[in-house]
Amino acid sequence: MTHSVSPALPDIDRSAALRRVVEMMAIPGKSCQEGRIVEFVRDRLAQAGISGSAVSVDSVNRKSPAGGEVGNLIVKLPGTKRGPRRLLMAHVDTVPLCVGSQPVRRGPVVVSRDRRTALGADDRAGASIVLGAILEIVRQDLPHPPLTLFWPVQEEIGLYGARFVSLPKLGRPQLCFNFDSSGPEFAIVGATGGYSIGIEIDGIASHAGVHPERGVSAIAIASRAIADLVSNGWHGLVVKGRNLGTSNVGFIQAGEATNVVTPHLTLRAEVRSHDPKFRSRLRDEFRKAFERAAHSLPNDDGKRGRIHFSADLKYESFHLSESEPCVETAQKAIAAVGLDAQIRIANGGLDANWMSARGLPTVTIGCGQQNPHTVEESLHIESYLQACRIGLLLATAAV
Repeated sequence: MTHSVSPALPDIDRSAALRRVVEMMAIPGKSCQEGRIVEFVRDRLAQAGISGSAVSVDSVNRKSPAGGEVGNLIVKLPGTKRGPRRLLMAHVDTVPLCVGSQPVRRGPVVVSRDRRTALGADDRAGASIVLGAILEIVRQDLPHPPLTLFWPVQEEIGLYGARFVSLPKLGRPQLCFNFDSSGPEFAIVGATGGYSIGIEIDGIASHAGVHPERGVSAIAIASRAIADLVSNGWHGLVVKGRNLGTSNVGFIQAGEATNVVTPHLTLRAEVRSHDPKFRSRLRDEFRKAFERAAHSLPNDDGKRGRIHFSADLKYESFHLSESEPCVETAQKAIAAVGLDAQIRIANGGLDANWMSARGLPTVTIGCGQQNPHTVEESLHIESYLQACRIGLLLATAAV
């Protein structure tokens, strides 16, 4: 169901909005390599006449465990009308699968012409919406409250831009809106929490043809541990009574030759759950599975491999009340463009996780992404354009 849209509210240049997002999706910028897309946004801001003193790039990459070539891009503007400061944000990094994206329109959607790559609508669509809001304000000379525009880096690898940003640099906003995810009718008020798990396995090297019995294969330990997790229901979708979570082993690196019993393996995994206690249980089940596997595979001298286990809380789960001011305001803006606002909880991490955890309740609004992190990714054009208008309404406090 849709509603009529009030003609008194500010509108957007639809053609310019579509050109902008297509151009932004074509710019490579996987996590830690966001320099080109940050410069693109800065150039567009400068062309629009935004004062350089209002624009800054922080040093969050120096705080991030991942390093990276550039920090967060932040624009802080005084208001031309009274009202609480509002923040609009969307991350600029993409997953590696998006490098090489060649956006092209196919009917109602934009896809990558190169079918070996993802598109990058996650989250260049959101980043374009935030940029478009200030460009439209300048173009139409629209009044607005105090504004902060925030383009964090490194969302895809741990929400590091939002996690480590210096809050005073954001101007202490009272209403925060993040643009990410699918339909613009969705106001996402909560999301799961997740641990990033790192496991180093030290086995024992030996000649695989002459004396394999003297070795302990790090690959065999990992294989037995993963099989244990799968067979006992701790890998993938995890349902234990009323407890629900997910887990995944996503990276394994080991070995250099087939004639050597592999002495070392590096593995990375993740576990997620909305319930902090069950999430901790998932983490512990991973640790115990690898410890059991190492103990169960001695060599002929009774020596065993060793496990080095680490777990980092990437983001804590959160759930905003529907009466939270940012949630109520988002729902009004969604309704103003003719959509029925729908409250949602996400099973993926969002920059809003850390924003909310750090005292800035943040609602996330969809922006037209479909099938992110896959080569089937697309951007639904009309949904994206509706989200662009929602962004402008929120930036101008028109609702």
